[in-house]
Amino acid sequence: MRLPLVPTAIVGVAIAAMVALGIWQLQRREWKAELIARYEAAAGQPPVAWPTIPPSDDSLLFRRASGFCTEVVGWTAVGGRSVAGDSGWSHIAACRTGGLEGPGMYVDMGWSQDSDAPEGWRGGQVSGVIAPDRAHRIRLVANAPAPGLAPSAPPSLESIPNNHLFYAIQWFFFATAAGVIYILALKRRRRPAPRP
Repeated sequence: MRLPLVPTAIVGVAIAAMVALGIWQLQRREWKAELIARYEAAAGQPPVAWPTIPPSDDSLLFRRASGFCTEVVGWTAVGGRSVAGDSGWSHIAACRTGGLEGPGMYVDMGWSQDSDAPEGWRGGQVSGVIAPDRAHRIRLVANAPAPGLAPSAPPSLESIPNNHLFYAIQWFFFATAAGVIYILALKRRRRPAPRP
């Protein structure tokens, strides 16, 4: 049985691509498991001083740390959750950490249902857990909130999904389905047409 060249090539390339994506997801699954294990280990390590320059990698995430906010130069409210799991606003203080340079530390000083900047906290010693930050790479989630705020939820390993096995199974299923459908289509095409 001769196979049609162009359709077979297209289907073959599509199946190969889906299999490759499934293998890539399995590799991502291993990488994610190693990443979560590294974060778990970091959470159990001794506290560190807040870095002068944010690291280029994620080696400090989930690590306990402390720093000194010499001056608050601005506040930002971002969507966040309290330790009780309530939705609202987390209040991020941009802090100078020494000298006259600009913000050197970003601290989540607590949670509220109001986005207005809190009053009454001018800086000082802060301790907490280092969390990822999209804008500044890392920020410190303070253990003790500023006056008038409730504690923000610290970063949680449970928020890091490792569902790459599910995605890999999906891609392998799509590849198998594409192959089966194409074979059935070829068989149907080669059936002799019924005589009138």
